[in-house]
Amino acid sequence: MSAPPPARQPDLSLRRAHAGDETFLLELRRATMTEHLLRAGEPVDEATHRARLLDRYDDAQVICVDGAPAGLLKAFRNDAGWFVEQLQIAPAFQRRGIGEQVLRVVLRAAVAESVPVALHVFKDNPAKRLYDRLGFEIVGADDRQFHMRVAARTPADTEAERMSDKD
Repeated sequence: MSAPPPARQPDLSLRRAHAGDETFLLELRRATMTEHLLRAGEPVDEATHRARLLDRYDDAQVICVDGAPAGLLKAFRNDAGWFVEQLQIAPAFQRRGIGEQVLRVVLRAAVAESVPVALHVFKDNPAKRLYDRLGFEIVGADDRQFHMRVAARTPADTEAERMSDKD
């Protein structure tokens, strides 16, 4: 009896969000953010969810798995570096490494430009473990969120790290 073939890696892609994505993205926001917002004492009404979704909508990218919408990434470049405004993965796609893969896209862009990456995360959000694992460090906080950052690195830094991992 032969072993089963290895599991196929899903095809992960990012595409610009368009107006037709709003229904999916609102449902995604409600499914992934409502519990965190409630614990933080933030409003969770439809108007507030819609306003947050539409904020910086030109930076919104739909995360697709095998062509199907599975999440949202809003990240943008400013004078200080890259900022991850929102990262939401649909519950059915969580804990599959999709968020990590998407963040690595942003981290690679930052390395190519030798700039840092920053984000904010609710203090009780389990996603903080992912950010810790990827090298984000807490650089500040407010009553609800940690402000996290990965310092600027150059392509030479990352190559040196890869070489030392082989030793």
